Amino acid sequence: MTWWCSAQGLPWTWEWRPYPGVWLLVAAVAAAYLWANAGLEPGDRATPREKRFFFVGLLCLWIAADWPVGALGAGYLLSVHQVQYVLFTMVAPPLLLLGTSSALWRRALRPRHVRRVAELVTRPLIALVTFNVLVVATHFPEVVDGWMPTQLGTFGLDLAWIVAGFALWWPVINPMPEMNGLSYPGRLGYLLLSIIVPAAPAAFLIFATYPLYELYELAPPVGWISAGEDQLIAGLIMKLGGAVAVFTAATILFFKWHAVDEPEGSVVLKQSLPQPR
Repeated sequence: MTWWCSAQGLPWTWEWRPYPGVWLLVAAVAAAYLWANAGLEPGDRATPREKRFFFVGLLCLWIAADWPVGALGAGYLLSVHQVQYVLFTMVAPPLLLLGTSSALWRRALRPRHVRRVAELVTRPLIALVTFNVLVVATHFPEVVDGWMPTQLGTFGLDLAWIVAGFALWWPVINPMPEMNGLSYPGRLGYLLLSIIVPAAPAAFLIFATYPLYELYELAPPVGWISAGEDQLIAGLIMKLGGAVAVFTAATILFFKWHAVDEPEGSVVLKQSLPQPR
């Protein structure tokens, strides 16, 4: 039974294929969010704006994992695989974090051992190292060529990217200020540091003179694109997609920082990110 996208080695067709594992996971996350939110006090529940953030983030996860993006990225086009990377690490996690209230995070992290682990892994240095290690490790040819042909391997790689995304964005979104909170200047510096290491695998994809991944080099063709062109586009997507997300967030944070320093009563830029509760 095919429950998750993986490399099949079959000629590509635009015929729709069901992946029930993706649907079940998305439905379970949505149900858990609504159930947990309903159990909070009325004043602590997610606002309509936060709910929109959350479900747009969940939609991004669904798009990245399901047909056709998930299927194309799993075993046909490296460029689409990098679209998945951007959605899993740079787009969905910050939206999900923005969509989850501080009260809900406090409830989820109430058990002492869970809180201790969360306090450790969300420290900015550890979070940054976790993100960089996972991003680099999941771009090694041995990992991509070895994991993508199996459903469990593809699921594991997708999950690693989601974990990397949450590790990266937690200190930036700062949903629980009392736990490893960073100042606005600290968050700006943290974001700038986050784009240094991922530039290395992106550069390898852009400047390599031969295909790095056997899986995509030997994949059944999709349209007119060659393996070399596909790899070049993949590197550009990884480089530019991450940079756009980081600099967009940095710009918003800069104006929020400026707004905080404005004299009382002055006109300030409308906040694009909600303040932590």
